[in-house]
Amino acid sequence: MKWLIRVVLAVVALALVFVGVGFLLPSQFHVERSVAINAPAEKVYALIVDPREWKRWTVWNQRDPAMKVEYAGPPSGVGAKWSWQSRTEGNGQMEFVEADPPNRLAYRLSFPEFGMQSKGLLRVVPDGAGVRVSWTNEGDMGSNPLNRWFGLMMDRLVGPDFEGGLANLKRLAESP
Repeated sequence: MKWLIRVVLAVVALALVFVGVGFLLPSQFHVERSVAINAPAEKVYALIVDPREWKRWTVWNQRDPAMKVEYAGPPSGVGAKWSWQSRTEGNGQMEFVEADPPNRLAYRLSFPEFGMQSKGLLRVVPDGAGVRVSWTNEGDMGSNPLNRWFGLMMDRLVGPDFEGGLANLKRLAESP
């Protein structure tokens, strides 16, 4: 019986340490990836400024072909938005909030189920004969210590998705 009490106390102590350390972690997260694309800025920008084009290059749509997507607002640029429902990728919504063709596109992303919002930016910068596209996303995980642990892992969780999406974007933009 003493060993059971010791095990329970050890588990409680570990949980308290986990939560305590969570309060000390930063609440902010930042994910960024980039790729060089041998294509004109206008061609690349056309693939990012229209939400309907995202399903051709983001990995999320490819991982769940059954994803339900609804579009609203203008077909592209500021105010263009879409929402999705997916068993594997979660439910969310995105809206373009700033557009500077063919240089940058800013968006707001939210996952209502998790109470999480973030903001992102795609920059298209001249680079030799083509462009360099940088994709960033950042947000605040709030004061919840468990969410802060999740924020600590955002780069490792989302970064590979950005890399895959940018590789697909490169393939599409460089194709004739």
